[in-house]
Amino acid sequence: MPAADPGEPILQRAAGPGEEGRRVDQVLCAWLEEPRGRTQERLAGGEVLVDGRVVAKSHRVRAGERLVVMSTPEAPLAPADEAAEVQAPVVRYQDEDVAVIAKPAGVVMHRGAGVRGATLVDALQESGMTLSHAGDPTRPGIVHRLDRGTSGLLAIAKTDQAYFGLRAAFAAHDVQRSYLAVVDGVPDPSRATIDAPIGRSTSHRTRFAIDPSGRPSVTHYDVTEAHGRAAVLDARLETGRTHQVRVHLSGVGHPVAGDLTYGASPVVAAALGLTRPALHARKLGFAHPVTGLPILVEEPPPDDLVDAIAKLRAGSG
Repeated sequence: MPAADPGEPILQRAAGPGEEGRRVDQVLCAWLEEPRGRTQERLAGGEVLVDGRVVAKSHRVRAGERLVVMSTPEAPLAPADEAAEVQAPVVRYQDEDVAVIAKPAGVVMHRGAGVRGATLVDALQESGMTLSHAGDPTRPGIVHRLDRGTSGLLAIAKTDQAYFGLRAAFAAHDVQRSYLAVVDGVPDPSRATIDAPIGRSTSHRTRFAIDPSGRPSVTHYDVTEAHGRAAVLDARLETGRTHQVRVHLSGVGHPVAGDLTYGASPVVAAALGLTRPALHARKLGFAHPVTGLPILVEEPPPDDLVDAIAKLRAGSG
């Protein structure tokens, strides 16, 4: 059985005398506190190594064997249709300098390696919105980003003055950003700060990981609803690293539901009807980069997250 393309290690542990002779799937589902079916999926997918080799679920563990569990390999993104229609951006706030728009999940921010079809920048340009060209020419107006699978609010710079002002505000952590997240399990404590540096993964170029040599990264969270196998969180960014919320919540053992890249359970995702990470940028606040007046915009979650939370409340998730 060939091993899958490895992700980030989520567990590395040596078996003790208490595990001697037990099936590996029994041992790991207890260690990971997950359904045995999920553990068996990991074994079948080559995500578990025992002393460096892939084993079957029936393998009997010996004391001293080193068990390593990797996060679920990232599924390749289907290329966007070259002829896909450019959807007009949903504008929540706009003046002559800035705009705040609501990005749907599944939309790529801008052109880049491997990106085909319509992007958010294409939609902005097609709509006739004036955009600052002070930054990277491939991403006019863009001062911060949301992952393809994340929905929610984005600030757009329409003038160069706004671009530099917004960039300075983000660099100084003077922007209020709040996310709604559904996560696997229920974090304990229910309110905490995750202060852990993030850097690019050394094993997969498209991922990030908690890394002592990475950039300082801080996320605050509060559990707003607890439902046994999953919880709803309010996550607030103090810094804004790539994949920050996803990496931090995975790092404390509660990956964003549906985020298979960072170790979320496909069983939970299926039960909640999720086909993307359950993450939504619902609040964005900042001082206007030209006038200094406060701007605060809120965006309700889209239907897929509303439905997922409803399933949790009904006990069907």
